[in-house]
Amino acid sequence: MIRKFSFVLVLLFNICFSQNPLPLIPYPESVEVGSGNFTLNNQTIIQADANYVEAQYLQQVLKERTGFNLKISDKPVTTNKISFFDIIRADNQTSNGKGKYMLEINKDEVRLAQLDSIGNFYGIQTLLQLIPAGKNSQYNLPCVNIIDQPKYSWRGMHLDCARHFFPVTFVKKYIDYLAMYKFNTFHWHLTDDQGWRIEIKKYPKLTEIGGYRNGSMVGHYNDQKYDDKRYGGFYTQQEIKDVVAYAAYRHITVVPEIEMPGHAVAALAAYPEYSCTGGPFEVAKQWGVLDDVFCPKEETFTFLENILTEVMALFPSEYIHIGGDECPKTRWKACPHCQALIKKNGLKDEHGLQSYFVQRIEKFVNSKGRKIIGWDEILEGGLAPNAAVMSWRGTEGGIAAAKENHYVVMTPGDYCYFDHYQGDAKTEPLAIGGFTTLQKVYSFDPMPKELAPEQQKYILGAQANLWSEYLEDEKKVEYMVFPRILALSEVLWGTSNPAKYDDFKTRATQQFPIFDDKGINYSKVFLNQTATKE
Repeated sequence: MIRKFSFVLVLLFNICFSQNPLPLIPYPESVEVGSGNFTLNNQTIIQADANYVEAQYLQQVLKERTGFNLKISDKPVTTNKISFFDIIRADNQTSNGKGKYMLEINKDEVRLAQLDSIGNFYGIQTLLQLIPAGKNSQYNLPCVNIIDQPKYSWRGMHLDCARHFFPVTFVKKYIDYLAMYKFNTFHWHLTDDQGWRIEIKKYPKLTEIGGYRNGSMVGHYNDQKYDDKRYGGFYTQQEIKDVVAYAAYRHITVVPEIEMPGHAVAALAAYPEYSCTGGPFEVAKQWGVLDDVFCPKEETFTFLENILTEVMALFPSEYIHIGGDECPKTRWKACPHCQALIKKNGLKDEHGLQSYFVQRIEKFVNSKGRKIIGWDEILEGGLAPNAAVMSWRGTEGGIAAAKENHYVVMTPGDYCYFDHYQGDAKTEPLAIGGFTTLQKVYSFDPMPKELAPEQQKYILGAQANLWSEYLEDEKKVEYMVFPRILALSEVLWGTSNPAKYDDFKTRATQQFPIFDDKGINYSKVFLNQTATKE
């Protein structure tokens, strides 16, 4: 099936479609429009080896989208076909895995060519967006030539399943949403004060006790109201393996987050001996930051290392997220063991003790061939030698880490917290606060101007965070994600242009029929917002 083919020269995307842009998000790096259409119908053949994974995936998603059950054939077909070409193997090139691809649509054929190991998968996502929503007997696709590739290597979306628990069916649906818009990283927040969501076989009480709370906050935090409903759930290790495989099939890496040393009350409710006070503790009903944290005793490190051993066996990701944020020092200041440890190791203060804690965990994770990533508080007291940083309290932490030659994922709250309001709080569903509009997300530039060229390579990319204190069900999650996920996808692909926000806004509205077809609950509030100059 492999053969070389040439593409005509392409025009840069920003000089095309000033009137009627193609309904593509993220917009490709370069596009040329031809004349005429390709007709996709039930007789269209997918020409590829029957074992070719991307051909199988295309067959699956086209059936979901159109109802057509297209045949995969390795026999030559002259017309009405979708063909796959692998330029890497044809040219005996090595892959960098970034996702470069070519998509050519002419009247007789759709041709997809990957220029590295995952290119065809992204080409398929572009192709799907060119197919009108709804079930029809045929679809006319515009003739185009596209050459495309992403700018950033970390294009992430986060989901907090600790405050509110979402079933595997929705987690998979969420991963599908990421795949639609070419994200490649799913940051899965699995533990916190309000719930422990991952089965650890060595410590069954983590889920038996830590996986459930005896009530939750009702309304806004400031109201301080609670219900008394038992709430919780957790993922078995088999379910996690299933999700990881499901994501891998869609070229998405799942990065687990196991919180430490703070946000640990659910774990301490199950195993209070790893605290400073010995408890007892109750899985937290309230949101926010709580004083009880892991105590840096030798037995605590053994406990956490055993947990991480099981976690790393489930998640093959390069990075393991260890949290590290919002760790109060109240218990450590009053703990004789902690104070003795500070003195014994010549640490400056409790911030130094947190750095000691993180470096102990990093050394263990590194010994297993992995790396840690944590929120920017892990900078306090000195950054662990090989740690990567997620910069959420603005971009300053990320800038500082990059200047020290540490890798960084940018996720500043003002641009990347999708649990913020996106419209007027008086008329929008209850949220934690903040105000992050679609245009605000689209204006984000993950690359700080403060970095020298040789430091910029440490900015891996960015991600949006979705904390679930006020996201009690799946429809609320979708509402907060859509359409802001569209803006971030284009930012991370590298083709966003804040000066052309109106063009993007048009393309965002062109996604509505797809959302409707998939039953996605999405916000339209941006349609009534006046665009402002950034």
